[in-house]
Amino acid sequence: MLDIQKKLTNSFYAMLSLPATAMGFALSIQIAALSWILNTKYNLDIHEIGIVWAAGPLAGIFGQVIIGLISDKVWFWGGRRRPFILIGGAIAALMLLALPNIDGIANGLGIGSLLAVAVVIALTLDLAINISFNPTRSIIADVTPEGIARTKGYTWMQTISGFFGVLAYVIGATFGNYVLIYFGVFLVLAFSLIPTLFVTESKSLQSSDLTSEEIKAEAGKTQWNQLFRIYFAHGFSWLGIQTMFVYIIAYIQQKLSPATDNETGQIIAISFAVLNTIGFILPAFVLEPISEKIGRVKTHLSCVAVMAIGYFGIVLFAKSSIALFFLMAVCGIGWAAVVSLPFAIMSEKVNKAKMGFFMGIFNLSVVLPQLIVSLFFGSIIQNTVDKNLIFIISGVSLAISAVLWLLVKESAQSGEKVVAVSAGH
Repeated sequence: MLDIQKKLTNSFYAMLSLPATAMGFALSIQIAALSWILNTKYNLDIHEIGIVWAAGPLAGIFGQVIIGLISDKVWFWGGRRRPFILIGGAIAALMLLALPNIDGIANGLGIGSLLAVAVVIALTLDLAINISFNPTRSIIADVTPEGIARTKGYTWMQTISGFFGVLAYVIGATFGNYVLIYFGVFLVLAFSLIPTLFVTESKSLQSSDLTSEEIKAEAGKTQWNQLFRIYFAHGFSWLGIQTMFVYIIAYIQQKLSPATDNETGQIIAISFAVLNTIGFILPAFVLEPISEKIGRVKTHLSCVAVMAIGYFGIVLFAKSSIALFFLMAVCGIGWAAVVSLPFAIMSEKVNKAKMGFFMGIFNLSVVLPQLIVSLFFGSIIQNTVDKNLIFIISGVSLAISAVLWLLVKESAQSGEKVVAVSAGH
């Protein structure tokens, strides 16, 4: 085991964040480029793009739950999470490489339907991301103690991954989405494979402070009532966020009237760069200290409420790209919380020996809303004259989420008896 892991140094938290960063970067590419490339290069309409995006949530429903359950019980290649991170990262890199070459792949295989090939590639890409995302998050809970240290693990994860997410959108805005995609192939491969080999996992989660009976009682607690409240609250957050991710291109084309397809891509890229800049700065440097003072749940619901205000602001005031960028910064406050704090909140309400499984179940509160957005919202938005509907849906969803988070009980964060995780074999 590396000394930085024994001491839980900042450099260890940074290294531990890189596999999740790889998957986040792949997801950023998907968000920035998938709708754009399907619309501008392959001429798919909004409804067809929604069908392609539906492949991802379908992959997530099966991928994260099944992989999470399996990774709780298996051990090979020196870890329970490591094998799935390595495999998923390699496949994700290959599918990114396939994105700009959908037409060539279709012609080479003699398949006449670009939509069918796009769905298969999107499905495989998202399945690969889901294969890895669950283990990259679960391993943080595996090798960090509960409490503030656990929160630090997830806020650092978002800070590092968020920084590279911003880099993705900056590359897309500056050099174009094709450069972004090919750069991402190498980054995803490197960040998935290399850091994973240096994190030492434990075959069993143990405590150096509690007796065996105390460990069994502590680890076996699963607060189902609280979990379901978290699932519904988090689900409404993603209902609004995914609506923005998939259909913002329609809003920009109607409300901002960009002159070219490349300008449309640039506005999308800059919008998400702004969102993710706030998203990576706040977690470790702002949200973590605030959480220590007022609690994670209160911090989170406040950020989600601000995001709802940001979405309604876009409906009312985003008459130019500059106004859109400013309001996306406001929305970034909620985004910073959504991609960091719920993992720490959830991880302390479940059976620790089944962390991968519960991370997979938790992912359903993300992918089921994504599926609803892809399968049902696409035709509604396409047939609606005023594309403000996109951000009305987003704002209402985030407002409902903030209210539902009021029902989640705050876990003790100071003076609590934490379970120390042994990372040795």
